[in-house]
Amino acid sequence: MNISVDRLNAGCILTEDVFSMTNRPIITSKTVLTDEHINLLKVFQVKKVEIENTQIDGNLLSELTEANQFIEDDEESFFDKFLYGVSQYKKEFRSWQSGVPLSIPAVRAILLPLLEDLEQYSKEVFSLYHLSNKREYIYQHSVAVGVISALIAQKMGYNKGETIQIAMAGCLSDAGMSKIPPGLLTKEEPLTEEEFAEVKRHTSYSLKMLPEHSLLKKETRLAILQHHERLDGSGYPLGNADNKIHPYAKIIAVSDTFHAMTSQRLYRSKQSPFKVLEKLQQDYFGKFDHVVLQALSNSIIQYTIGSTIRLSNGHRAEVVFVEGRSATRPLVKILEDEALMDLEKNRHLYIEEVLQYS
Repeated sequence: MNISVDRLNAGCILTEDVFSMTNRPIITSKTVLTDEHINLLKVFQVKKVEIENTQIDGNLLSELTEANQFIEDDEESFFDKFLYGVSQYKKEFRSWQSGVPLSIPAVRAILLPLLEDLEQYSKEVFSLYHLSNKREYIYQHSVAVGVISALIAQKMGYNKGETIQIAMAGCLSDAGMSKIPPGLLTKEEPLTEEEFAEVKRHTSYSLKMLPEHSLLKKETRLAILQHHERLDGSGYPLGNADNKIHPYAKIIAVSDTFHAMTSQRLYRSKQSPFKVLEKLQQDYFGKFDHVVLQALSNSIIQYTIGSTIRLSNGHRAEVVFVEGRSATRPLVKILEDEALMDLEKNRHLYIEEVLQYS
């Protein structure tokens, strides 16, 4: 949707980079606009920008033109569907907080539209971190974990029914957070040992909240309980090791950690999916299933020679060569001066985003 800068609201989401007589964008695509961003656009005398149809809070937008007609896109984007799904999940979560029983069909209805033709939206799925908002994190996280888990499951060859169960387990894994004191969910300072112990109980709370229903299988319930277990036995609530952890739970463990690390949190800034993938493969070695990590990697790293990327320093570059063993660190050509750079030898830089696929 093309909209006048004068009519922007905080919470609108850019769909294209914004330039103003500069080689690099003054604000990048998928940025959730704040009042400061809008003021910056006005300072640079930007007149119009392209935004999503849906704001970060899930509310739909419509732009009134000079002819007093509404401009609406013909097709709802994946981001629109995601933000709407988050707004619906938020309503469910708040009802659980007030004591209303959890409805399995209601959660399934939120997820199913996001699982349609999911593989064709893999690029959008791994751009969801742009939409992360620390105040909406608890709701965004649950829906995103469900979607990412489903995409990994598809890559691993699970059938449609199993994929839906895995998505349900991912989405419901943090349902028990609704039983945690709200103050702990919004606390910006580090949690005390006692507070963290209470937050860790959310896995058990989630399991207890689940009603008996034919739409949720036994293995799905087990995965919800086990999604914080780790292969080396360092997880919780039971400290189960590799062969005692259900395969569904191994998928959700990766999805949960990946989305958490790429999200804007109350106490931490978001990180690039490519940087997080490296950390999961290297710094967390032995904690996550390598087959699941490989499926995640295959979903994220879809760029080939000729693709255009943005680096963490803001520079745009073209992928020149991709080495299979270091796929997150290709040889690139900086577009501004055509200098070659090997990201494997420049570890301080990393891929921030793929701008155009070859």
